[in-house]
Amino acid sequence: MTQQNTSNRGFGAMNPEKQREIASQGGKAAHAKGTAHEFDTNSARKAGRKGGQASNGRGR
Repeated sequence: MTQQNTSNRGFGAMNPEKQREIASQGGKAAHAKGTAHEFDTNSARKAGRKGGQASNGRGR
């Protein structure tokens, strides 16, 4: 018999639809509160460049 390292607790154990529902509520609350991060074109460009530098060309 194989033993699995799974748990029936927590966010990761929920079905994907329930996870999306809860995450959506959190995103809506953050936007309503004004604390949600929104990428503009320049910040998205910077993040992409930073990620490319961090990977140092791996995966090519």
